Amino acid sequence: MKRRLAFAVAALATMFWAAQSSAKEFNVGVHMPLTGGLARVGISMWQGIQIAANLFNDAEGGHNSVKLSIVDDESNPAKAVAAVEQMAPNVDAFTGGFGSNLVGPASETADRLGKAYVTGGAVADEIVARGLKGFFRVNNNQGYAKAIDGLTTDLGVKSLSILYSTKDATSNLAQQVAALAKKHSVNVTMHPFDSNTSDFKPLVNKIKLQDHPQMIMMSGYENDYVGILRAAQILKPDVKMMVGVYGLATEQMNKDFHDLVQNVAGTAVLSYPPIFKTDDGKKFAESFKAKFGKYPDYNAVYGYVAAQMLFAALAKVPNGDASLASLAAELRKTDAETLLGHVRFDERGDNPDFIQRIAQHQGDQLVLISPANAATGQVKLPGRSW
Repeated sequence: MKRRLAFAVAALATMFWAAQSSAKEFNVGVHMPLTGGLARVGISMWQGIQIAANLFNDAEGGHNSVKLSIVDDESNPAKAVAAVEQMAPNVDAFTGGFGSNLVGPASETADRLGKAYVTGGAVADEIVARGLKGFFRVNNNQGYAKAIDGLTTDLGVKSLSILYSTKDATSNLAQQVAALAKKHSVNVTMHPFDSNTSDFKPLVNKIKLQDHPQMIMMSGYENDYVGILRAAQILKPDVKMMVGVYGLATEQMNKDFHDLVQNVAGTAVLSYPPIFKTDDGKKFAESFKAKFGKYPDYNAVYGYVAAQMLFAALAKVPNGDASLASLAAELRKTDAETLLGHVRFDERGDNPDFIQRIAQHQGDQLVLISPANAATGQVKLPGRSW
């Protein structure tokens, strides 16, 4: 009896140590603009990535885990590349990055160094046309363009002026929105501006006097929106809706530029305060609030979902092999329902199922107004702050 008991104890010990030896800690590198012009979005995405890591580690119960390393790329493409080069020898893969001009060279460097790279922060079309073996993204410009087109249709808009930065992602998006609008017989005028533009009054005045549009779309970033909306408040074009894209429909914009953004709309994943209906969403929101003392915004969701997809693939690689070929093969098997909707990756590493939503600043809240099946309230017209 004693011999059988000793054998059983030894067998259990062997199983325990085998389980322990098969457990794998994966090191994941993150470069993110924590300072510089893109810092607000970068910090939010980094927070989402941290929550993804915490929830993954809790769910794995010690079987697998991820450890994050973060380098501030200071919103600078050269420093994003340097960050990847610095971390590559000590990490299994990369996530993070914001802005196609940062993610593009950084992910190319990661691929050259044999590391997979998953992001929620790069939407330019050409970024998935480079033939990289290990690049994957959960969102893209097509999803933004579809959202703007849906709002245009919902509001019965027949004339649209598009103000867009000449940067790659913003320029790509402007062209896609224009193409979709023209299919609905919408009259479209295009107004490019350099990313260093600070005085938007000449452009807004031209739109007001020559275009007479029902809607103005802004394809740019936070500083651009602030400049355009300030010019519009002075010149007061008679439009039905002002709508923007990256980083406009956020809680922080509402707080920092409250009067400027009232009734203005922007692409968004979440209302504010956010409403989460799935178990995953509730866990994410509760963990985020506990750690950071606030509700997550949609930029945090991008970081969270991209990291989720990477961590899930890392947990499935055979024998803990996180080489680029092995990890990329697992990522291509992704088929998941997430806070961004359905995620899968095509042969280019793109997510063809991504589609955005539109939220409107209404008082202290962000109300989802489009598409109808995602709406949390009614649109307020005119959608402008003057």
